Amino acid sequence: MISCRDLTRRFGEFVAVDGLTIQVPKGSICAFLGPNGAGKSTTVKMLTGLLQPTSGVVTVCGLDVAKNAAAIKRRIGVLPEKLGLFDDLTVEEHLALTSEVYGLPSDLARARSEQLLRALSLIPGRRTFARDCSHGMRKKTAFAMALLPNPDVLFLDEPFEAIDPVTSRVIDEILVKAAGRGITVFLTSHMLSTAEKIAHQFVIIRGGRAVWNAAAQELSRSLEEIYFEVAEPKVTEELAWLGHE
Repeated sequence: MISCRDLTRRFGEFVAVDGLTIQVPKGSICAFLGPNGAGKSTTVKMLTGLLQPTSGVVTVCGLDVAKNAAAIKRRIGVLPEKLGLFDDLTVEEHLALTSEVYGLPSDLARARSEQLLRALSLIPGRRTFARDCSHGMRKKTAFAMALLPNPDVLFLDEPFEAIDPVTSRVIDEILVKAAGRGITVFLTSHMLSTAEKIAHQFVIIRGGRAVWNAAAQELSRSLEEIYFEVAEPKVTEELAWLGHE
């Protein structure tokens, strides 16, 4: 459902993504992990057609992203790095706008919107303007917008960031059920324990290159242990002065 081969993106002399090759099958959850600056968000932008690769090929839903950007945008839901909300629209107005963009029948759009507002605990803030929303509310609004059109593929950049524990559990359940019904999920996250709990596949990237790619059943130890080994060693600095006068 998602495929990229030798995907590369350069910004001048800087190589943000370097020869990335991955395959994500239909109905699975892929956790795309790595430290800040590793190339995760740049990769998501290329997979969703927001950024042209310097070289390499990306296909989503069997379509070449470079040649079928408009068609692919109709089949995917995206929670972007920068949420892309409009300050002067309320939470529920963002959902109404999304339904119009995707051409959803009004009755269906209203029913789905109400369900999403309830599921994500957004009912009390439904008439709050985006400029007045907390970061968590803004993140949940953008997540609801990604789900609303019932896409074939979900691309989620840090969906659990700034999310309260209850809603985080709800999002877990939504994604697992969505994958069970055939939706493919590609997410970035720094929440290793959450990723380990829900994902079927793990790709760890460092310096723009994939340094680990394995199915969940292939993990012989915890994801955290693997991550600290291949992506970002844990810093151990003894702050002996802390707590002493």
